[in-house]
Amino acid sequence: MRFSYPVDLSDDGAGGVLAVVPDITGCATDGTTEQEALSNSADALEEAIAAAMMAKEVIPMPSPNNGRPTVTLGTLMAAKAALYITMRETGTNNTALAAKMGLAETEIRRMLDPRHATKIGRLEDALALLGRRISVVVEAA
Repeated sequence: MRFSYPVDLSDDGAGGVLAVVPDITGCATDGTTEQEALSNSADALEEAIAAAMMAKEVIPMPSPNNGRPTVTLGTLMAAKAALYITMRETGTNNTALAAKMGLAETEIRRMLDPRHATKIGRLEDALALLGRRISVVVEAA
């Protein structure tokens, strides 16, 4: 899973820039410059993914960027989204993962809570138990 989503940029008609993340319904924002619009898009993307997780909805994977600029989830949110998606794909519920990890089910809820500051190592452990691993890529901005 790679959480790098393409962004469509266009003139907003008022001297600014409209930014739309087409893979995520309703994920649109703007800015006075392209850079500001992209920065705002990254924030909007995180909020949209968090909302999808809280509502227990499917998180769409990004389409190819085809030369368009992209915005990427932050490391912690990407790890939480990966755990959320993997649990859905494998049919693993909170109770089952908690049992595998030797934790209370409430701890799994916290791990999946986009607003909770879960330690990345805990998310790595959970993903490993589900047959996944986290790989960090550092790229030029």
